[in-house]
Amino acid sequence: MDTQDQHGRSAVPAAAPRAAAHPHPRFRPHPRLKLALAGGAAAFTLTAGLATPLNPAPQLAQAEDDGGKDVLTVAVAQSVDSLSPFLAQRLLSTSIHRLTYEYLTNYDAKDNKAIPGFATKWESSDDKLTWTYTIRGDSKWSDGKQATAEDAAWTFNKVMSKEGTATANSNFVTNFKKVTAPSPTKLVIELKKPQATMAALDVPIVPKHVWEKVDDISRFNNDKDFPVVGNGPFTLTDYKVDQYVRLKANKDFWRGAPKFDELVFKTYKDQDAAVSALRKGEVSFVAGQPALTPAQAESLKNEDNIKVNEGPGRRFFALATNPGAKTLDGKKFGDGHPALLDKRVRQALFLSVDREALVDKVFQGHAVEGAGYIPPRFSEYAWKPSADQELKYDPKKAARLLDEAGYKKNSDGKRVGKDGKPLDLRILCHATDPNDKAVGKYLKEWWGELGIGLKVNCLDDVSVPWYAGEYDLAFDGWSVNPDPDFVLGIHTCAALPKKAKESAATDNFICDKKYDALYEKQLAEYDPGKRADIVKQMESWLYDSGYMNILAYPNAVEAYRTDQIKSITTMPSAAGNIYGQDGYWSWWSAVPADGKSSSKDGSSTGVIIGIAAAAVVLVGGGVLFALRRRSTAEDRE
Repeated sequence: MDTQDQHGRSAVPAAAPRAAAHPHPRFRPHPRLKLALAGGAAAFTLTAGLATPLNPAPQLAQAEDDGGKDVLTVAVAQSVDSLSPFLAQRLLSTSIHRLTYEYLTNYDAKDNKAIPGFATKWESSDDKLTWTYTIRGDSKWSDGKQATAEDAAWTFNKVMSKEGTATANSNFVTNFKKVTAPSPTKLVIELKKPQATMAALDVPIVPKHVWEKVDDISRFNNDKDFPVVGNGPFTLTDYKVDQYVRLKANKDFWRGAPKFDELVFKTYKDQDAAVSALRKGEVSFVAGQPALTPAQAESLKNEDNIKVNEGPGRRFFALATNPGAKTLDGKKFGDGHPALLDKRVRQALFLSVDREALVDKVFQGHAVEGAGYIPPRFSEYAWKPSADQELKYDPKKAARLLDEAGYKKNSDGKRVGKDGKPLDLRILCHATDPNDKAVGKYLKEWWGELGIGLKVNCLDDVSVPWYAGEYDLAFDGWSVNPDPDFVLGIHTCAALPKKAKESAATDNFICDKKYDALYEKQLAEYDPGKRADIVKQMESWLYDSGYMNILAYPNAVEAYRTDQIKSITTMPSAAGNIYGQDGYWSWWSAVPADGKSSSKDGSSTGVIIGIAAAAVVLVGGGVLFALRRRSTAEDRE
C-alpha cells in the first residue's frame, strides 16, 4: 500500500491503508527528547511563484470566476481516500489535513525538531505518565469560534473510543489512560505507561462543535459541506473525486496568512500529461507518483523556466507478502497463497531480486539500494543487515530454499508443490505508478527463471483486494516521519482489523509477539540512543521474516516553473522535498514570483494558476529538542 505522512502511504497498496497514509500510505504516517526552550526567535524566509491562467479543464470548469486571485496549482497523481482526519491514510489526504487542521506540535523545516503548533509548550511529570500541553489562545476556527483545549481533548477521546474513528491514528492513543481539558488553554494527557512520542502526536485536531453533530463518523468522509471548518493555514472549499481539491488561504491563521489566495491539487492519472501541463504553464508544480520518472526529470532539466528539485527521499519502495490475513481475534480471511506462509519461500523470492539492477535500470540512479525499513535520510534509525544476514541477489540459493520447502521443478521447468499444483503468484500493482509496472516486468522474468509464475495485477485502487486479503504480494511503500513510531506500529497485532475486509491501521496483516514486545519497548524508551537500538532490532526482525522487502529508497524528484516560483522551501531546508513534507511549510510560505503579467486577469475557465514558495517564519522561543512521529500517514500513498 502506500504510506502515512501521516498516514500517507504511498504504499498501499498505494491506495490502501497509510500514507504513509494511507489506504495504505504507501510509500503511509516518535520519541520525544526533553524539550528545552531558549529565548529568541528563528526565522526562515522562502519565496516563490507566479500565477498563470489554467488551461481549460473539465474538472475545474464549474469553479466560479476567481476575480484575479493568485491560485497555486499542484499536479498530483494520487487520489484522496477520505477527507476525514479519522479515516484518511494516503499521503495526499493527510497532506491536506496538515494544511487545514493544526496538530499539537509541528516539525521545524530546517532540522525536523519539534516546535509549537496548536500547543505552545508541553512538559511531563517526573514519572512521565502525565503530560500537560499549553494550548495557544490565538487560534480560531474558520467559522470564527475560538479553538481551545476542549477541541483537542474531544478529538483524542473520539479516537480512543474506537467508534469507527481509529483507522488513521489509533497507535497514537493506545497507551492513553485519560485526556482532559481543565481550561481552554490546558490539555492534560494521562498515560498507562511512559510513551516517548508525546511531542510527535500527529493527530489533526478537529472542532468539537462541528464534529459532535456527525451521526456516524466511521462513514463520514467530510466531503459534502463546504467550506470545511478548520484552523490551519488553508480552508478546504471544494472537492471533486479524482479531479481536484481546492483550498483558500486562512487570512486569520496565527502563524500568518499564506501569500497565495488559493491552493489547488489537480489530479492527473497520466503522469506524462501532468508533465506536459507543467511545460505549458498550466500547473506550476509536479511531484509525480510519488516522484518524476528519470526520463521525465531528464527531459525537464533543459526546459526554459523549469527547475528540477531532487533530494534524499523520506519514502521506501518495497515488496510486501501476504502473511495470512486475519482479524484482531484471529479469524482468517482472504486468499493469500499458502506457500508464502513458509519463510523459506519468502526469502527465496527476495534472494532472486537484484536491487542494484533495479536502482540502475528502473530508477536510473535516482534512488538508493534498499536495506532496512527506515530510509537513510533518518540516520538515527537507519539500519543495514550484517554481511551474514544480507539477502543478496543469489538465484542459486533461492532455488535451494525452494527445493527445501518442497517446491521443486517439474519437467516443464515449473515449480510445483506436493499437491502437484504450480507455484503461481499474484502481485498488486498501482496502475498510476510507472515504477510498479517496470519492476513488475523484472520480477516476472527473475521469478520465471526460478520456475515461479507471476501475474502483475495493476489497478487504479488496490485498497479493495488489499483490505480483503486477496493478494499474494504487493508493491508497498510509506512516507516515513522523523519519528518512526507510526510506520512501526502498522505491523503490530493491535493494528489488525476487527472485522474481515474492513479498513484498519495494519499495513500487511503482520502479527508477531516478539515484534510487538519490541514495539512496546521502544515506545517506552526515552533515551534516544537506546530507543534507536530497539528500533533497529525491529527492522532486523522485519528483514529476516521476509514479510517486507525494501527494494529502494527513491529520491524526491519533482519540478516547478521558475517563472512562477521565485523560490520554494524544501524540507529539510538544506536539501529535501517540497511535496509531502512533515509540515505545511512549502505551500504556506509560497510567494508569487515578481514577473507577474496577465496571470491575475483570470481566464476563460475562471481558474488561475499560480505557484509560490516561501516566507517561513518560525516563531517561538528557541529550540525545542523533541522528535516527532510519523507524518501523514503520511501516510500510505
